[in-house]
Amino acid sequence: MIHQIRGWVVPALLFLTLALILAGMVWPPAYWGLAVTLPLVLIGAIDLLQTRHSLLRTYPILGHIRFFLEDAGPELRQYIVEHNTEGRPFNRDLRSLMYQRAKGVEDKKPFGTELDVYAEGYGWIAHSMAPRTPWPNASRELRRTFGGPDCSQPYDASVFNISAMSFGALSPSAILALNEGARKGGFAHNTGEGGISRYHREPGGDLIWQIGTGYYGCRTPEGKFDPERFQEQACQEQVKMIEIKLSQGAKPGHGGILPGVKVTREIAEARGVPVHQDCISPPFHGAFSTPIGLLEFVARLRDLSRGKPVGFKLCVGDPLEFMAVCRAMLETGITPDFITVDGAEGGTGAAPIEFSDHIGMPIKEGLVLVHNALCGIQVRDRVRVIASAKLVTGFEMAAAHALGADTINSARGFMFSLGCIQAQRCHTNRCPVGVATQDKWLQRALRVSDKAQRVERFHCHTVNALAEVTAAAGVECPWELTPRHLYQRVSPWEIRPLSALYPTLEPGALLSPRGGGFLRRYWEAARSDRFHA
Repeated sequence: MIHQIRGWVVPALLFLTLALILAGMVWPPAYWGLAVTLPLVLIGAIDLLQTRHSLLRTYPILGHIRFFLEDAGPELRQYIVEHNTEGRPFNRDLRSLMYQRAKGVEDKKPFGTELDVYAEGYGWIAHSMAPRTPWPNASRELRRTFGGPDCSQPYDASVFNISAMSFGALSPSAILALNEGARKGGFAHNTGEGGISRYHREPGGDLIWQIGTGYYGCRTPEGKFDPERFQEQACQEQVKMIEIKLSQGAKPGHGGILPGVKVTREIAEARGVPVHQDCISPPFHGAFSTPIGLLEFVARLRDLSRGKPVGFKLCVGDPLEFMAVCRAMLETGITPDFITVDGAEGGTGAAPIEFSDHIGMPIKEGLVLVHNALCGIQVRDRVRVIASAKLVTGFEMAAAHALGADTINSARGFMFSLGCIQAQRCHTNRCPVGVATQDKWLQRALRVSDKAQRVERFHCHTVNALAEVTAAAGVECPWELTPRHLYQRVSPWEIRPLSALYPTLEPGALLSPRGGGFLRRYWEAARSDRFHA
């Protein structure tokens, strides 16, 4: 209802104001109505002309209702809206934190934690009695080099980067702001599987080009992989790494379709598909069908891109299948330069609730399995691991590093930095702040120059928070953290170090006759020539 009337509020008030003026000529008391309409008209005009708040540009006057509820105080929020720690997927405290860091305002909180520290699942990091001094320029200096022995163009990546979000899912303005923020902040921007659009190219920020099952941007008219088109784009200077998307946390094992009505000329150009025709992404790749085939495809893309880092992204499902890929690594001698591990708590523009709620391994378990498997076959030093799934605070990023991550990707965190209000209308084309929509009226709410600064600030302050948490633990770099630094409550009266819940395998453990712990049975059952048992 509000979406339908958003453009009529100010014109209706103008009409009412004129009507009151005319009525006042006949009946003077009518002029009193101007005391209400004139201030509202002025507010509406200011809302339309200002560039600070996307919501007010889209919903003049009406948008103030949301800000009233936001600022009305703890009492109103507690009884009418939500408690600070109860909202989902991101509670109010987390949303406020991301907004504050993006805006560069005070992000501290008084009076102590609101979390129940005796509740099952509560976790913390062990601080040191001899903490370190945090890195003075962490957002620029905390970096990891990607590129194994077969890579001739390694990439020095930030410890925190923008996760995969496609043009089409996000608006042109959102893509521009993200890439400009990445360029200014010196971090990478994953394109998502929708191809490299002109909005990715214009700002000039570093790109991680994601190749999905639809091979958008590198496909034949029949939808198969086109090596010539791939090479043409992959060899561009702006493309720093290539990521093969196997699955994502919010809907692993599920394909997708972009209806033809949404396939605009610009989206069709980026994806290499016909305008106004359904754009189908199958559940699985057509370029390979076995673990060995996957690694051969990795090697092929690395060769076509002239030695740039190539890896793959997955949400872990059956552990046996990942162990099959590990067997293929040993048999072929081919290793990816990186593996992105997405968790079941990851986000998406649209997913069946059965998939988002009950399919896929959460990030902690998935990360531990991948890290341990690579250690177990003694290739961990050749393969970087990226963690991607609802990791937006310094503590969450530090915990991911302790469990095996080398760097962190975030999608929704950077969406919040753009002004996302978690309206959860991404799939309706009615995002009220212009982030996830192709509606021209809604897009105008997002001012690129302002939001690009917020993207840069969010990255900077979040990485600084990671550096502070790391220093408090008594280590110099996040990758020096291990599971022994983390603790979790398993009952009101019992705690365990995560080193007990998630033991780390010794290098080469799976290669010995009886080593490998909990992964042993999967390792023995896995085969490199097929994914399934």
